[in-house]
Amino acid sequence: MRTYLVSAALLAVSVAVLPAVPVMLTGGDGHISEESQGSPEIREYVPEEESTEMLCGEPYRVLDVSTGEVLEVPVSDYVKGAVCAEMPATFEPEALKAQAVAAHTYAERQRMLERSSPEPELMGADFSNDTSKYQGYFTQSQARSYFGDSYEMNYRKISDAVDEVLPYILTYEDEPIISAFHSMSSGVTESAENAWGAHVDYLVPVESPGDKEAPKYREEYRFGKAELKEMLEKAFPDIVLEGDMKEWLTVTDISDSGTVLALQAGDMQLTGNQIRTALGLRSACFDIRTEGEQAVFTTRGFGHGVGMSQYGANTMAKSGSSWQEILAHYYPGCSISETE
Repeated sequence: MRTYLVSAALLAVSVAVLPAVPVMLTGGDGHISEESQGSPEIREYVPEEESTEMLCGEPYRVLDVSTGEVLEVPVSDYVKGAVCAEMPATFEPEALKAQAVAAHTYAERQRMLERSSPEPELMGADFSNDTSKYQGYFTQSQARSYFGDSYEMNYRKISDAVDEVLPYILTYEDEPIISAFHSMSSGVTESAENAWGAHVDYLVPVESPGDKEAPKYREEYRFGKAELKEMLEKAFPDIVLEGDMKEWLTVTDISDSGTVLALQAGDMQLTGNQIRTALGLRSACFDIRTEGEQAVFTTRGFGHGVGMSQYGANTMAKSGSSWQEILAHYYPGCSISETE
C-alpha cells in the first residue's frame, strides 16, 4: 500500500492525533439505510498474521439475506452500489467521490475484521445486504428499479465518480479507518465517544454549518400523554411514569455538539440515543417541551452525527472543495491511501 499523507496545512485541519482504539463499526445512517436507528455495533479488531493484509481487488462476498446466497461482487460494482444506496445521485460529484472512498474504506475494514474474527451468521461472507447492520448496497437491477427513468443518467454520474477514486481508501496508522457517516449533523458532528462510548482519534467533532440548510434539518414530533407513556413503557418495561407529564423527561447532560447524553426518564437514567430509538426520532440532538397534554420533541439533524455529514459534504463540494478536502475535514488526521 502506498500512503499519501493529507497535509494538515493544505486542508486546514489542525487536530492532535493519538493512537486509535482498534474497533470496528457496523451499521450506517446514510441515504437508504437511515432507518437503522440503533447504536452501531462496535467490535474489537484483533488481526491475525494471515489476515493483516488487505485483499485489494478481490471481489467482496455479500450475503443476500433474502435468499441465503453468498454473492461474489467485484469491488467496483460494490462501491457503485453502495453509493447508489447511501447518497442521493443529485449531490455534487466531489461529494459522491468522498462517499465512494468512505464506502470502499468501510468494506475493506469490514472484510479484514471478518477474516480475523468471523461472524457465524454471515456464513463466510464479508458482510450482508441487511442495512440495519451494514451499509446500504444496490445491485444494478435494484438501482434501476430505484432510479426509474433517471437510471441511466444517475448511474453514469455515480459510476464516473467511483471510477475516479476507486484506488483510494482512508487509513489511520496504516489500517482502514472506521469511516462512519450520516445524513446531517446538528451543525457540529459528534464524537464516537459521546455517541457510542468508544474514543476514536479521528471521529471527533468538526464544524458542519451547511447541515443547518439541509431539508428537514429541524423536525418536530408530538406525542399525547397516553401515547408517550405507552411507547416508553414498551421500550423500557420497568420504567415508572407518574404524575405530571412535564416531569417525566428531564435532560441532564448535553454534549457540545448538541447530543442528549443523559436524561431522567421517570425513575430511570437513559441516553438520548435510547429515547431516539424508542420514539423513532431522527437524531439524539433534541429539545423537549410540553404544550398542554402533548410532549413536543424538536430534533436537529438526521443520524448518529459521527464522521462525515453527507449534506455537509455536498455543501463543501458546492463551495469548491475537492473530495480530498471533504474527507480531510470530516476524518481529521487520516491519510488517503492507494490500494495495491
